[in-house]
Amino acid sequence: MTITELQKTAQALVAGGKGILAADETVPTITKRLEARNIASTPESRRAYREMFFTTPGIAEFISGVIMQDETIHQRNAKGVPLADLLTAQKTIPGIKVDLGVVELVGSPEERVTEGLDSLRDRLREYRGLGARFAKWRAVFAIGDTHPSRHCVLANAHALAAYASICQEQDVVPIVEPEVLMDGAHAIERCEEVTGDVLHAVFDALFEQKVLLEGMLLKPNMVISGTKCARQASISEVAAATLRCVSRHTPASVPGVVFLSGGQDPATATRHLNAINQLAVSRPWKLTFSYGRALQDEALAAWQGKKEHLEAAQQAFYHRASCDSAAAAGRYAAAMEEGLAVGAKK
Repeated sequence: MTITELQKTAQALVAGGKGILAADETVPTITKRLEARNIASTPESRRAYREMFFTTPGIAEFISGVIMQDETIHQRNAKGVPLADLLTAQKTIPGIKVDLGVVELVGSPEERVTEGLDSLRDRLREYRGLGARFAKWRAVFAIGDTHPSRHCVLANAHALAAYASICQEQDVVPIVEPEVLMDGAHAIERCEEVTGDVLHAVFDALFEQKVLLEGMLLKPNMVISGTKCARQASISEVAAATLRCVSRHTPASVPGVVFLSGGQDPATATRHLNAINQLAVSRPWKLTFSYGRALQDEALAAWQGKKEHLEAAQQAFYHRASCDSAAAAGRYAAAMEEGLAVGAKK
């Protein structure tokens, strides 16, 4: 993959109102979600769950790419077809989560730093051979009275930039995900302050490590009130703060900003994205989504692990993806929630 191809892949991931499905939960995380629905978590049930999304008819109209996890990219369907090939057949770009999770930050044990750089180059070679054309690395920043510390911000910014540089060396488009967590009693103003500091540090590090900004995507949190804050910011306040923060700290050469949902419920994540795009009349980058639970929760509730519920679950997924795609163009309307889209029946 050349520099031009890196750019083309990054642009394709945010083209035409499309977004990314983050189906990259680790085995322990997806196990908790399945077991909460009384679904046994086995390699087979996890494969069936992923395959439900990957094979939804017509979903490429709204979903440009899918982030997988190590287990998933190695799995095959009942006919022996690799799941990554199912995505390619749907004209959806396969991607892969490559960080190895978070550990205590030395010198600040209440904070976290993401690990996985030591083995990254070899793992990327393998994943690219399995079909992955983009990757994702997540860093987390908790807001507290004295957190995040400068030490935490700089350590994670350095790791994100090193990851992105190695990805591009291996012809893989990096999605850079610095997530300021929703947890806490902080007001939206504090979230905006911290998110701005984090983005500033991340792009400084990307520049220092010579990352091609045209060949990457940014996956930040939206700027919202902490979950325990007494006053929750309105949809319009979130949109204004998020757009202001992204505009101040994201270079124009980045092709797209793919927001994470960060624990928001599906409808709220859709409304926030729509409001952001309605404000962003003129902007240098695409503003779209890379949602996990906000794209999957309704389908999981409909599926319940039962084959006979597959069509209903795929309809739920198709419906939410269509709503999010409309929101990425600022064309979402509440009336879209009145019933499931019928597109999955085609």
